[in-house]
Amino acid sequence: MTSILVTGGTGTLGSRVSAKLREGGHEVRVLSRHSQAYAVDLRNGTGLDAAVEGVDAIVHCASAPRGGDDEAASRLLDAARRAEVRHLLYISIVGVDRLPLGYYVMKRKVERMIEEAGESGPGWTILRTTQFHDLVLRMLAGAARLPVMPLPSGVSVQPIDTDEVAERLAELAVTGPAGRVEDMGGPEIRPLPDLARAYLRARGRRRPLLPVRLAGKAYAGYRAGDHLTPERAVGKVTFEQFLTQRLG
Repeated sequence: MTSILVTGGTGTLGSRVSAKLREGGHEVRVLSRHSQAYAVDLRNGTGLDAAVEGVDAIVHCASAPRGGDDEAASRLLDAARRAEVRHLLYISIVGVDRLPLGYYVMKRKVERMIEEAGESGPGWTILRTTQFHDLVLRMLAGAARLPVMPLPSGVSVQPIDTDEVAERLAELAVTGPAGRVEDMGGPEIRPLPDLARAYLRARGRRRPLLPVRLAGKAYAGYRAGDHLTPERAVGKVTFEQFLTQRLG
């Protein structure tokens, strides 16, 4: 039996990864700020050494879009090195090396930290995926609160099912360090208006769609498809299937 620590283990992705690892018969330590057994705040690292001690692998799902991922990763890498953890698996995003978006830049920085720590720290695996269905749903639900539904014009997305990503992470966690593995993309690349209409149909609502042209290099990158991986459209669950499962 393998002992695996999952950071962000109570979150949308981390909770699914933890469940799939347990289904595979592995011992799972769930680390989060509010987890009873391993209540660790990666922003200060209190209790981290005890949480990491004795584990075979770490699946690093914890992330803070408002900043601080680099500091959290530094603490985690140091603790993993002290505990002689053999394997650290990190979930990242397709396009972090192409899109000048603050959160993406930070994710790429963490990737480099993990790569550069490889010789003296744990062996590593990095998996990049496209956006989750859950994220697209939250974005569309927020936009639909308005009388007119604003959407960035000219942008398509390739959403993927969180369970499929969790299953892949669970597989990678127990197979050992593999470096940068092939990206995972959702089954379809869809213009945002298509997904918005699918969401409105599932909710039984009507909203006029308002295309909004935004400025900046990050938006230009989205329009160019720098966040997509058409050659790695390996996901199976479509957005409509996800909506049916989630919304009924």
